[in-house]
Amino acid sequence: MSVTRLSVAFIPLTDAAPLIIAEEMGFAREEGLSLDLVRAPSWSSLRDMLAFGRVEAAHLLSPVPVAMALGIGGVASPISALMVLSVNGNVVGVSRALAERLRAAGHGFDITDAAGAGRALVAVAEERLTIGVPFPFSMHAELLYYWLSASGLPAPQSIEIKTVPPPLMAEAIAAGEIDAFCVGEPWGSKSVENGVGAILLAGRAIWSFAPEKVLAARTSWAADEPDLTARLMRAVWKACRWLGQGGGETTAAEMLARPDYLDLAPHVIDRAFTGRLIINERGEARDCPGFIEFFEGAATFPWKSQAAWIAAQMAARLGLERGATMDQARGVFRTDLYRRHLGHAGALLPGASEKIEGGIAPGTAAASDTGRLILGENQFFDGRVFDPFHAE
Repeated sequence: MSVTRLSVAFIPLTDAAPLIIAEEMGFAREEGLSLDLVRAPSWSSLRDMLAFGRVEAAHLLSPVPVAMALGIGGVASPISALMVLSVNGNVVGVSRALAERLRAAGHGFDITDAAGAGRALVAVAEERLTIGVPFPFSMHAELLYYWLSASGLPAPQSIEIKTVPPPLMAEAIAAGEIDAFCVGEPWGSKSVENGVGAILLAGRAIWSFAPEKVLAARTSWAADEPDLTARLMRAVWKACRWLGQGGGETTAAEMLARPDYLDLAPHVIDRAFTGRLIINERGEARDCPGFIEFFEGAATFPWKSQAAWIAAQMAARLGLERGATMDQARGVFRTDLYRRHLGHAGALLPGASEKIEGGIAPGTAAASDTGRLILGENQFFDGRVFDPFHAE
């Protein structure tokens, strides 16, 4: 079989696992592909590599293609989110000084209690907080804004947001450039390993089914190369399935630990897979079941309602017309390509392409092509729901 080489960009994060596993475990080769995995130094450089044709596809923050469709951020190339690569996987961390103030105030660091963590942080914040995020248009930023605003600290106006590439987050907090951060693993754990930060909260505690990264491609490339698009999607979907079925966490952590990928100790990377996080330099551990999800509960399906939620948050913050913004965003999450290219591969296809976000209890059955689709928990910490069918 002839093999086609595709260049695919990624940021060194645990949630790049589907791309790395697709190549290392042979799922790409099964589809006649070889993935040239290009490690990018920052999200802005990765976005530009994709937009300007340096790579065919990329591991991308889910809000970035929405922002690009809206013409926000300076690069407006049409990008399609072909499928979701990962759900959740972020942590909110604080400096050691802030952690000590929280501890002195009696906070117990339950990383699954977003309401309690929000109240505690607001109570001890002595001045305007500077918080690091990997990119302005990211689920990290959206979750922070949502959580802090609901906790009584209107965001972003009451905080200062600073963009810091994920691998540099520990250095930024050590240097006192930021007071806190929201970042994907393993870089929150790296701050703990370095003795400079503490983990306050798991991202899933804010929204338990937040689409974190997507497999993205230029819309024109996906249209011009339908066969390659299908083969790439199948290879990555198989890798997501392998990760989601469990039992391979140690193997995955060892693969990701290699110098070409994350270049970190496997035991640090493994924490995201197991959901057992070391939260501070004392070695205290906390469990967060479902910390990151790659497959179960239709995790790979690019729900248009997820794109609409992202757009609604941006519209409210930037003064855009909500209904039109949500409609533009819906076109970015390509449920049509997912159905076309993955249905025959065995993916469960939901009967609808949108759902109410935030109102789904664990184990909820959903209409699907086979009648066997069980959705995972999908709830916001404050009990609100997002109805994508109503613009207001």
